[in-house]
Amino acid sequence: MQRLQDKVALVTGAGRGLGWGIARALGRQGAKVCLTDIDSGELVRAQADLTADGSQAMVHVLDVADRQAFAQVVAATVAAWGRLDILVHNAIFMPLVLFDDMPPELWQRQIDVSLGGLYNGVHAVWEIMKAQGGGHIMGIASGSSVRGYKEEVAYCTAKHAQEGFIKALALEAAPFRIALNSIGPGRTIKPTRITWHELDALPAAQKADWADPVALGEAFVWLAAQEPAAYSGLRFDAGPIIDTIATEGFDFAFAPHKVTLYVDDFMVRQQWQANYPD
Repeated sequence: MQRLQDKVALVTGAGRGLGWGIARALGRQGAKVCLTDIDSGELVRAQADLTADGSQAMVHVLDVADRQAFAQVVAATVAAWGRLDILVHNAIFMPLVLFDDMPPELWQRQIDVSLGGLYNGVHAVWEIMKAQGGGHIMGIASGSSVRGYKEEVAYCTAKHAQEGFIKALALEAAPFRIALNSIGPGRTIKPTRITWHELDALPAAQKADWADPVALGEAFVWLAAQEPAAYSGLRFDAGPIIDTIATEGFDFAFAPHKVTLYVDDFMVRQQWQANYPD
């Protein structure tokens, strides 16, 4: 059974790494997938991988910081396939730079891609998802969503801000059956900066330390298959989800410790939403 049959997904930053894995996992479960990336060469490889899986895929070169361009890609996706059910904003720009060495332009570019890209994507799909009766929007979380790290001032700022955006907009999106979530890998993954060419040249022993992004993508499939009203506004982690699926099956009995590394935060968010006045 393909759990996302007849669904349409758009994944940013899908040329390699986690975004590539998410796109493949969604496609293998029946979704038609639009892959976007700023690197056209890596998109060619990613599209070939999805096609080899038997998935329907299109590609668009996209700078997610460009709001008009994002809207055009969304419009092209809907024109081709009639709807858009799933948006995964995975694209990131993450140079490791001390604050002393960071010019304002570099700061702004990181914010524009990470937080701005999420806003631009939501802005582009908002009326479409409202009109069709719902959808799922997912941002990528990490430890930097809740902690600080040296050389990651802009990255941590944007990841923290994504959480606030998702928490707040989930409340407004609820009447439209639009779910907003963040979901972290919950595993050690290949560093974003490593290209396909560099990855292919690395020794197998080094690559063995990194989780399979397609396997992690199954967690995104699980979340996209849930009713939008069920878990909107919450932060998930792919590692615990795929472990739970492996032991209990796809339709496991839900509990916070089965789906996130941050159980206390998860439960606080649930309580806040439950008590929020209409």
